[in-house]
Amino acid sequence: MEKEFLTRIQKGFPIAERPFAELAEELGSSEEELLDLYRRLKEEKVIRQTSAIFDTKSLGYKSSLVAFKVADIESAAEIVNEHPGVSHNYERDNPYNLWFTIAVAPDSKLGLEKTVELLAERTGAESFIILPTKKMFKISVQLDVKGDRAKKERVKRAKKEPMELEPIHFEMIKGLQRDIEPVAEPFAQLVESLGIDHATLAREAERMKKAGLMRRFAAILYHRKAGFTANAMVVWKVPEERAEAIGETVAAYSAVSHCYLRPVYPEWPYPLFSMVHGKSREEVEGIVEEMAEEIGVKEYNYLYSTREFKKVRIEYFSPEFEKWEQRFASGD
Repeated sequence: MEKEFLTRIQKGFPIAERPFAELAEELGSSEEELLDLYRRLKEEKVIRQTSAIFDTKSLGYKSSLVAFKVADIESAAEIVNEHPGVSHNYERDNPYNLWFTIAVAPDSKLGLEKTVELLAERTGAESFIILPTKKMFKISVQLDVKGDRAKKERVKRAKKEPMELEPIHFEMIKGLQRDIEPVAEPFAQLVESLGIDHATLAREAERMKKAGLMRRFAAILYHRKAGFTANAMVVWKVPEERAEAIGETVAAYSAVSHCYLRPVYPEWPYPLFSMVHGKSREEVEGIVEEMAEEIGVKEYNYLYSTREFKKVRIEYFSPEFEKWEQRFASGD
């Protein structure tokens, strides 16, 4: 039951009046049993968070992966983590040793590049590279807890339906970002504060999904507690004329959660990035070797994360973005 439950809520958690009851019916269980299971998996830190996963770009934010080369990594990580748009921050086994994702708000006065330059100055970075997404092939952190590590499937991309956001949608976005509690009606407080009913919340959330604003409402796991003790950002040196075809092939592996094309630099010749998960370093490298043989690429590199400094979901439309710029852009 536990594996089936984890698999299901990684794909999507129902936005409904009694979501655990819906899941129980689907899984042949009871609402009380699933609530107890969810509570236990949260306490044991198997489930990290269950909330909406929004598309940063679609909400008007500019974002990028950034790599810093720093001497004092602990101090640098602390400075980088202060920015409210930094969602992930890791030490990786590479001369570029601090890797983080950052987003800046639509009304940012600094913009993305100036924000990164300011962080580089404040951390004393020796050098840095900014690696925005040129093409996304896959972003879907759904760990295969059932163990079919090399299963492949084509990534499906639905056509987006245009949607104009109204004031209530911005409030919904703020509310749906919060982690749900293990209670029978986890959305009750949100619908009450919005002055709507559960059906309206579900309908408007579905509209945001179809518009590409929200990827899904789902659970994210603590990888290590779920048995995935190894993960590597694998970067590939691929020929430009084959980059998109190779990206689609790599993204099809179930062990790959993220796959993107990014810019190259003289000191960074790897345009294709893929995050590969496994239950051991040997398993990860076995999957990568299988990929390399299939795509015919011999030049690639493993960037293992050695420390996690930050992993959160961004709180979109938070006043903290403006506060950060007011504080640090003025030189305080």
